[in-house]
Amino acid sequence: MRALGRLLWLMRGRAGWLLLGALLSLVTLLANVALLAVSGWFLAAMALAGAAGISMNYFSPAALIRAMAILRTAGRYGERLVTHEATLRFVADLRLWLFRRLEPLLPGPLERFRSGDLFSRIVADVSQLEDAYLRVLLPLSTALLGGLLIAAVAWRYDPQFGLILLILLLCAGLLLPLAVGRLGRRPARRVVEQSALLRGQVIDSLQGMAELTVSGALTQQHRRVVEGSRQLIAEQRRLAAIDGLSQAGLLLFANLAMWLTLWAGIALLRQGGIDPAQLVMLTLLSLAAFEAVMPMPMALRLLGSVQAAAERLFEIVDLQPQVTEPPQPAPRPQRFDLVVRDLHFAWNEQEGAVIRGLDLELPAGRRVALLGPSGAGKSSLIPLLIGFGRPQRGRIELGGRPLQDYRGEDLREWIAVAPQQPQLFNASIADNLRLARPDADDALLMEVCRVAQLDAFIEQQPEGLETWLGETGLRISGGQARRLAIARALLREPELLILDEPGEGLDALTESRLIAALLEWLGDRSLLMLTHSPVGLGRMDEILVLEQGRVVERGSHRQLSQRAGWYADSLLLD
Repeated sequence: MRALGRLLWLMRGRAGWLLLGALLSLVTLLANVALLAVSGWFLAAMALAGAAGISMNYFSPAALIRAMAILRTAGRYGERLVTHEATLRFVADLRLWLFRRLEPLLPGPLERFRSGDLFSRIVADVSQLEDAYLRVLLPLSTALLGGLLIAAVAWRYDPQFGLILLILLLCAGLLLPLAVGRLGRRPARRVVEQSALLRGQVIDSLQGMAELTVSGALTQQHRRVVEGSRQLIAEQRRLAAIDGLSQAGLLLFANLAMWLTLWAGIALLRQGGIDPAQLVMLTLLSLAAFEAVMPMPMALRLLGSVQAAAERLFEIVDLQPQVTEPPQPAPRPQRFDLVVRDLHFAWNEQEGAVIRGLDLELPAGRRVALLGPSGAGKSSLIPLLIGFGRPQRGRIELGGRPLQDYRGEDLREWIAVAPQQPQLFNASIADNLRLARPDADDALLMEVCRVAQLDAFIEQQPEGLETWLGETGLRISGGQARRLAIARALLREPELLILDEPGEGLDALTESRLIAALLEWLGDRSLLMLTHSPVGLGRMDEILVLEQGRVVERGSHRQLSQRAGWYADSLLLD
């Protein structure tokens, strides 16, 4: 229940909307019950008056009936409007709150979750929490208050009427839902978990369709998805059967209340305690009262699903970020000199260090290249420089101050990264570029694309910058995707540009032109290039060769090419 308590605390910002929705729901319920009860009394009283040949004032009850009918209609409309508005506002707040807490967890703690599972948590589980107010809290509060008020009205005529109604309302609104909730708790939790698992399997299937087809595992993956669907359907059928039993139980208690009220009322009528019209009114009142508790079994069943979804959501929110923001961030440095001293870094304690004793100096305007075999630790330096991680030992300074003195958001404004595997969205080239700078016009977009050697490709497309890239950039090649990432990084106009394998997938001529255009565009800005390619290394001020996280060679292109070592051997220098 701790997860539900935290969820209620998150709702406090919309308390006004939530309370107004509850009030309208209660008013609508009471108006509907009063309409049926007063209508029964009015028809019975008119019939008795006609049979006795006496007159009665029918204007007041008729006006009351019309008022209840109008109030019920207006209240139902207002309730739907307000409660759905409250739900949508709460869910919007919840999504914003969630993403604000997810950002510090990237890329570290969230990496242990599969993409499909994480997607299910932040989309499907949040959608499941829409039921928290609309189908759980609202029916519970309305049933409690409405049931007590209706039972109090019946008690006013005679305590036995109130007692009958109160006991059966408790049975139908509490005992039956608790039994249904107990029966449905496990299937409801399994539905949430199985739905999340199935979504993950489908997403993995779509994302890895090509690999599954090539490896011949597509049929096996299809069987997993089909089996997951069967299990989900089986759990949903169990829940549907439980819902059917609960509705039957509610009807049983409602009719039992009506007949017991009628039986007790007949005895009281013989004693002269009430008149016949009042007996009709109380009988219909007891039947209509169960509208208050009709949603209760569903509410308590959904309570398990909401609790499971909240627990899954809070599981990722409660993860501790690897990096904490400084309470008083340092201002923008005057010079962007980068200094790395005796740097040691490991992604977790179970694995060994990927960087061991790295020393690096990158004054403003300097160009440095990092080389080394796969797994040497080159790419592991990037998240440390942009505030996504902290070293276990050593220090990183920017502008003469420790890197941790700056906000991560500021670091990512000053330092731009063109990753080896860029994230592209199912949108146009222009839309993907404007992620870095939303106000950029087409002329500026074409300028950075020219530097990234993409201008010729774009001009060949009938739609130009509006060319659609497809899911994850499927409609362009890997080399074009990397150059698009470079153009996007250039739009930031960073003080330090980090390129991770910029020439992979390019021919030597295009790569050479790309490096030359980049160096010209950078001017007095700094460049850190991680690469396996020899292209452009002659233009670097310094080259560092890493092996198993250690610097084993350091110097200029001329110096390293004249020495025996990994640099000369691996790059096949003449």
